[in-house]
Amino acid sequence: MLKVTELNATIDGAAILTDISLEVARGEWIAIIGPNGAGKSSLLRTVTGALGFEGCIEIDGRDVASLRRSERAQLVGWVAQSPVIPIGMRVVDFVLLGRTPHLPPLGRTSARDRAVVSALFGDLDLADVARRWVDTLSGGERQRVLIARALAQESPLVLLDEPTTALDLGHQQEVLALLERLRSTHGLTVVTTMHDLTLAGQYADRLVVLSHGALVEQGTAADVLTETNLRRYWNAKVEIIRRADGSLVIVPTGPASNETPPGERDIHEAQIDLSADAADDRHISTSFGPTSREQQR
Repeated sequence: MLKVTELNATIDGAAILTDISLEVARGEWIAIIGPNGAGKSSLLRTVTGALGFEGCIEIDGRDVASLRRSERAQLVGWVAQSPVIPIGMRVVDFVLLGRTPHLPPLGRTSARDRAVVSALFGDLDLADVARRWVDTLSGGERQRVLIARALAQESPLVLLDEPTTALDLGHQQEVLALLERLRSTHGLTVVTTMHDLTLAGQYADRLVVLSHGALVEQGTAADVLTETNLRRYWNAKVEIIRRADGSLVIVPTGPASNETPPGERDIHEAQIDLSADAADDRHISTSFGPTSREQQR
C-alpha cells in the first residue's frame, strides 16, 4: 500500500531523514517510534506532500509526485499533531470537509456524505458536540474531531501523528479500537507515530524505530521493545513485563543513564532535529481538502 524508497529530506539545510526505505502492506498497522527529534513527524509529512524530499514514495502503486491534491486526498487521510484549528466553524461542518475529495466541482454534500459523518460521530462519541464551535472544544474533544475528519475521507491509508495526544484513557482505547475495527472490516492501512510504547506494541503489527533521522530497527514488539534498545535509542532505564496474552508493558525503573547513548551527536545537531519536529507541528498539509480559510474564499 505504501512504499518508501531511499528517502532523504532536509529543513533549512539540515538532514532530517536519511536514506529511509520502508514498505507497508495493505491492511497493516505500522507504529513509527523513536525519541524526540528522531524525524517521526517529518516522515509522515513527506508522504502527505507537506515536506519536500528526495527519493520515491508510492501509494497503492502510484508515485505521489504525480498526484493532484484531490487524488492524494482520496488515497491518504492525515491527522497532524498540532494543526491549525478554524475559528467560527461548527464541528459537523469541519468533519464534513473530509468528504471534499469525493465531491464534484461546486458539488454539495450528499445523504451518503452525511451518513458517513454521522456514523463517525457515534463511533468517536462526538454527537453531543456536533453543533459546537471547533475552537471551543477541549483538547481531547478536538483530537477526536480531527480524527473523525480524516476518517471521513474513507481513504485506504490513514496517517496519524500522535493520535492519542490529549485523550483520556477511555478515549485512547476508543480511538485505537475504532482504527483496529476499520482495519479489519475495510482493509484500512494505518501508520501512526506514538510515544506510548506500550500502546504501540499492543496495537501495531510492526514497530519502526527512527533515531537521528535514520531507520534503525523494525519488527514485532517483542523484537523491538527490548531493554537494550530502550537504553540505546531513548537513553531510558526500563523493565519489560510480558503479560499472559503476550503483550508487553514498559515500566520505567529509574533515572536515565548519564552515559551518552551510542551514536549520539553533538548538542547542536540534536537541537536541529528537535526544531525539525517542532516545525512539523507548525505546518498543516492542505492536501486533503480545503481549510476553513480556503472555504471562505
